[in-house]
Amino acid sequence: TYNRKELLRECLRAVLSQTRPPDHVLVVDNASTDGTREMLREEFPQVEVLALPENGGGAVGFKVGLREAYQKDAEWFWLMDDDTIPTPTALEELLSGRDAFLEVKASLPLLLGSAVYWTDGTPHRMNWPVFFEGEVDFFRLARAGLIPIKQLSFVSLLISREAVSVSGLPLEDFFIWFDDVEYTYRITRRAKEAVGALVVNSVVIHASRANVRPYEVGVERMHLFYYAVRNRVWLCKLLPDLRSKVYHIGGLVFNVWLFLKRNRWRPSALWTTFRGLCVGIVTRPRK
Repeated sequence: TYNRKELLRECLRAVLSQTRPPDHVLVVDNASTDGTREMLREEFPQVEVLALPENGGGAVGFKVGLREAYQKDAEWFWLMDDDTIPTPTALEELLSGRDAFLEVKASLPLLLGSAVYWTDGTPHRMNWPVFFEGEVDFFRLARAGLIPIKQLSFVSLLISREAVSVSGLPLEDFFIWFDDVEYTYRITRRAKEAVGALVVNSVVIHASRANVRPYEVGVERMHLFYYAVRNRVWLCKLLPDLRSKVYHIGGLVFNVWLFLKRNRWRPSALWTTFRGLCVGIVTRPRK
């Protein structure tokens, strides 16, 4: 969380009132200055708060939070942003999906995700999964309400301890955007059959400012597109298979064109894009 205490309050109320509540709740605060920590202390004393000295973005939050929970010997980790509002049965359905996956595949999944909607009930455009092609048990999984996936977002993602043990932690240098793409793909990329699924009956609301993709950010947040460009260049370096590289190169070119066209080729838009490309090309995220 970072300076969104009203949304965080709504998120925590939804998390704590689940039909199957989490065993422990950890909030990572990215150096908020809006009274977030005071609100947490007064209204949610049962929640553990990990207060960071500076804002390292969502990527740092997920990394240190996951590391902290792993060190506490948790078996499953339910990740979300502060603007994720889970419906009352979201976690119960994820755990039911875990059990159904085990029944079909005779092994536990490494990760499971929820169906993500915006506040108006439409699917959220920024949280679309990448599906796993060629799954031999696709129809059996589908009958159980599970869709095999290759990539998921951090908006309501349930990860197993085994996944973290084998694949490590998210990369903090991503700051925002595409850190979840890299991380979930890192977990699934070597699998010959699906090791994760979207649980269609687990529903959350992603209460972002607007239902948009990174290239559609408003003028006041144009600077954030730098991360979308830089991080996608990094993905092209990090993802090992040619198909994924081509996909993200194509996505980068198309999104840059849409961003520049939308912003009428303003100098600030051109500079944001140029800077993201240059930094992405000459650097790599730290492991």
